Amino acid sequence: MSKLTLEQQRAQHAWDCATKAKQELGKDGYEKYVDAAKGMPALIMNSGLMQVLAFCHEKGQKDSGRHHEAAATHLRTWLSKRFNGVDRDPGFDMLMQSLMKSSPADYQAITAEAFAWLRWLRQMAPARVKGD
Repeated sequence: MSKLTLEQQRAQHAWDCATKAKQELGKDGYEKYVDAAKGMPALIMNSGLMQVLAFCHEKGQKDSGRHHEAAATHLRTWLSKRFNGVDRDPGFDMLMQSLMKSSPADYQAITAEAFAWLRWLRQMAPARVKGD
């Protein structure tokens, strides 16, 4: 079998994350996760990647905001896999420190990758609502 393209890798990761969120969050939480996935790109465009990650982390501290933290965790995991080759969440603090120390070009590349992955999550998460 041939190696997956980057788009296929993004799609697969987004699908896996949506599946995991559906299992972990329950029906109501998952519907909120879908909404968060749909809204994150616009939030990033308006406020910036670090601000949105901080917002999701803060909201995720409460049970009612678990969907925000789940979406942010999935995004952090993808960014870690893509830029560090490590398929696990580096955690909020570590990623924020890394982003604050990154060069403008690296920060732009990471933000662009976040948008590219979120395009897939925006499509995959709603597709999982009525799926298995």
